[in-house]
Amino acid sequence: MSALLAHSQDAPPPFQAEGTVAGFADTDAARAAAGDRRAFERLYRDNLDRVFSICVRMVSDRALAEELTQDVFVRAWEKLHLFRGESAFGTWLHRMTVNVVLNARKSEGRNRSRFEDDDEGDGVDALPSRPLAPGDRMDLEAAIAKLPPGARRVFTLHDVEGYKHEEIAEMLGVTSGATKAQLHRARLLLREALNR
Repeated sequence: MSALLAHSQDAPPPFQAEGTVAGFADTDAARAAAGDRRAFERLYRDNLDRVFSICVRMVSDRALAEELTQDVFVRAWEKLHLFRGESAFGTWLHRMTVNVVLNARKSEGRNRSRFEDDDEGDGVDALPSRPLAPGDRMDLEAAIAKLPPGARRVFTLHDVEGYKHEEIAEMLGVTSGATKAQLHRARLLLREALNR
């Protein structure tokens, strides 16, 4: 609505008397922009295969492509009031599809790198996933107690208390690289002590 109010006085009125948006060659797009859900449903059916095809080609994963296709049409419905009709609706929707997929890839990359930073080569997968027996727990506690003070502190803050490396670095007045190194050292020493 704010886009419609932003037109200058010299611009043609955004809506014509019969309820279609001025300047739209595609009547379904004009009707959908005016709030006609059936017109949007026709646009959805007409463009579904094309949007899905773009998503599949860009992500190479059918399930993710289906999800992204839904996201595209949700976004299209929300942003349809911004469609000015200067290009074909299909062109506008194609651009939106590409943007939705690229944004999903960016956020996926950020999430993946966040997880990779947390357990990058530090042997988390090597730790037992089953509950520890009482004797094992005593061995683990004794092994933690024997760690050098810096490694023990970082291990406890990160693996026991759940703090992130940046938070630990700030608490201890060191760099996050130093905390990662100390954690790696602590895990190696613990593995060595528990495997004896």
